[in-house]
Amino acid sequence: MTAPVFVVDRFDAGGGGRYVLDGPEGRHAVSVKRLRAGEDVVLTDGAGRWADGVVLGAEGKDRLIVQLDPVTEEPPQEPRITVVQALPKGDRGEVAVETMTEVGVDAIVPWAASRCVTQWKGERGLKSLGKWRATAREAGKQSRRVRFPEVADAATTRQVASLLADADFAAVLHESGTEPLATTELPASGDIVLVVGPEGGVSPEELEIFAQAGARPYRLGRSVLRTSTAGTAATAVLLARTGRWS
Repeated sequence: MTAPVFVVDRFDAGGGGRYVLDGPEGRHAVSVKRLRAGEDVVLTDGAGRWADGVVLGAEGKDRLIVQLDPVTEEPPQEPRITVVQALPKGDRGEVAVETMTEVGVDAIVPWAASRCVTQWKGERGLKSLGKWRATAREAGKQSRRVRFPEVADAATTRQVASLLADADFAAVLHESGTEPLATTELPASGDIVLVVGPEGGVSPEELEIFAQAGARPYRLGRSVLRTSTAGTAATAVLLARTGRWS
C-alpha cells in the first residue's frame, strides 16, 4: 500500500530534516491513522510540492514527528482538463467532485445552469462551495495526489462561455452530439474544457451561447449518465486519450 498523504501549509523542517506534523492533520495521523515509528508518509501542499518522510514517533494525540526528505515539485500535467459541472441535487455534487478528483481532473467549475434545481445563493452557496473544496482536498489525499484540483467559484453561463472561448478544446456533453468524445482529435497540450449539464439537460439557449464560444456537442456513449457521474466518465476518457494515463 502506498504511503498516506497529509497536507501542510509549508515545509519548514529543522536541522536534520526533522518535521513536526501537528494541528488537524497531526491529530488524524496520530489518533485516527495511528501511525508508528518506521512507517512512510507523504507531505504535500496540494499545489504540487511534496516530500517523502518516515515517522520517528508521536507526541501526545496530535503531533507526528517525521524525518523529511528534500522537497520536490510535480509539474502540472498537459493538457489541463477542466470540467464545468452543473449543480446537482443533494450530495451528488460532492460525489461528482470526489470521483473526478480520484481519476485526475485538474479543475472543477460549479455552474448554475438554467435547468438546475439546486441554486447556490448567499450563505447556502458559500457553504456548498466549501463542501466541494473540502471534498476535493480529502479525495486528493485519499487518491495519493500531490496536486489537488482547483474548485472555482460558481460560474454563470456567460462566464462559462468565456472559459470555453479561451480553451484549446471545448466540448459540451449532449445527446445531440454526432461525434463521440472517445474518437475526436484532442490537443497534446493547453486547456481542455468540458461542460456537464444538469439532470434536465443543457438548454437550447445555453447550447447556442456555448457554440458561439467555440464549444461543440459530443456524446459520451449510448447510455445516459447522471450528471454526477458523467464528468468522471468523460475525464477518464480524456486522460486515456491524451496519454496522461499511459
